[in-house]
Amino acid sequence: MVDAGAPGLDEPLTAERRPVILAVDDEPGVLRAVARDLRRGFGEHYRILRAGSAAAALEIVDELRRRGEQLALVVADQRMPQMDGVSLLADVDLRFPEARTVLLTAYADTDAAIRAINDVGLDHYLLKPWDPPEQKLFPVLGDLLAAWSSTPAVRDPDVRIIGHRWSADSHTARDFLARNQVPTRWLDVESDQEAASLLAAAGLQGPDLPVLFFRDGTFLENPAPVEVAERLGRPVHAELPFYDLIVIGAGPAGLGAAVYGASEGLRTLVIEREAAGGQAGQSSRIENYLGFPKGLSGDELAQRASTQAQRFGAEMPSFQDATAIAWREGSFVVTLGDGSEVGAHSVVLATGVAYRQLEAPGVAELTGAGVYYGAAMTEALSCIDQDVIVVGGANSAGQAAVYFAQHARRVTMLVRAPSLESSMSQYLIEQIAAIESITVRPGSEVAAVEGNGRLASVRVRDRADGTEEDLRAAAMFVFIGAEPNTDWLDGVALRDERGFVLAGPDLLQHGGPTGWPLERDPLLLETSTPGLFVAGDVRHRSVKRVASAVGEGAMAVQLVHQYLSDR
Repeated sequence: MVDAGAPGLDEPLTAERRPVILAVDDEPGVLRAVARDLRRGFGEHYRILRAGSAAAALEIVDELRRRGEQLALVVADQRMPQMDGVSLLADVDLRFPEARTVLLTAYADTDAAIRAINDVGLDHYLLKPWDPPEQKLFPVLGDLLAAWSSTPAVRDPDVRIIGHRWSADSHTARDFLARNQVPTRWLDVESDQEAASLLAAAGLQGPDLPVLFFRDGTFLENPAPVEVAERLGRPVHAELPFYDLIVIGAGPAGLGAAVYGASEGLRTLVIEREAAGGQAGQSSRIENYLGFPKGLSGDELAQRASTQAQRFGAEMPSFQDATAIAWREGSFVVTLGDGSEVGAHSVVLATGVAYRQLEAPGVAELTGAGVYYGAAMTEALSCIDQDVIVVGGANSAGQAAVYFAQHARRVTMLVRAPSLESSMSQYLIEQIAAIESITVRPGSEVAAVEGNGRLASVRVRDRADGTEEDLRAAAMFVFIGAEPNTDWLDGVALRDERGFVLAGPDLLQHGGPTGWPLERDPLLLETSTPGLFVAGDVRHRSVKRVASAVGEGAMAVQLVHQYLSDR
């Protein structure tokens, strides 16, 4: 037990239950300076505690855990006796996985800090001194605290969802709530007493699961996403009838276009049918994105970019779908899934791609009940001490394997190619090789899956000799490439034989757009219809990387400006 009046505590642990920031340093003068700056920058909303050693820090952390309090951030010096800062932060991570961690280092310790990013998931390191704190301390820690406070795991749930663990509808509901950053509490109808109590209180007998209960006491049975958005108070319709720019799709390319379009004064509307982030938003960890040495999850990138776009004034109604584009009287008209229409001077197509479906017996029947497309991180905790299979050999599959290895007993990767080298980044190959619980099986494919209402086993075929073997598995996550959903663009944008949209020079190489009305050639990302641009993975010959998609989104906005000025 930590004495509430013990030296080193700025406030007793019995104080108001604000989230805690903990400063740790064995040099009293430095510790006082850190605590002073933390109080000045964040003391209004966080309790600032300090410890003069790693042992004292762990005592405080354990006490916070026993009391059920929240630890938001730990700032620790690297060079301390008995236990260095990296080791301390690793121990903190075991107790409070959601807490953000920052290491204070001298220039000579930067190598240790960089290693800690890979080894213990360090969030950031700061070189001493950090003066002035307004420039070198507050922005960094403020960003980390904002990320922590937006984590669904540390927020009171907006929705309690009751469903069957192995129900495809329940999985779909959990997944879209998680991808849209809605704090949620999951209750299994078969095992949680609270689920039975809630259903009884609502007078529901034999309900159409899943049932979503909201903070105001209302509930919805197996609702459509747009119903959930409306109940949560999120906008679902465009506010204006006409915009300068409509961006269709809110993956990295669409979000890039939204940020640059709105920030440069264009009235911008973003249409997204599922969740911001697109396919990249389902990635458990993106580690090679410029400016994030620790990497960031796909949903974190999506949240940051969405917030940034909306701060500049972009509109992002929830769960809308574009079903048609037409050119009428000098402007574009986009038809939405609810039958409404909205107009614009220009349009950027950033619809991305969808995971290719796995064609094997049993897969369709068990999708959502043990078979999933993408990382489906809502299922991670359900895989604790279970056997998991990841199908695919590209970066998304590798990132998922590394992520699920933190929870599962064994992760088996099924890769059709002879090795990972042809399709995966080297840093991921090295990470996978270093994790003992991951097994890579090159030259293999899924022959069938079996289970009675839930996945039980996967039949694996060796592509070289045709032999088959059954592997027990609680879950299988599929990453076997992607394909565009562009049939709705017939007559509007020329596409290649696989459905990817042609633009700029690629249009000319395919014979040029018939009926092109302008004297100039199409601009670099302009489709066969003037003023209709394409960016990201849906474009023919695009580079399938997050950074390039963001860059294309930004570039598309510059071409929109050129198109509008030419008009």
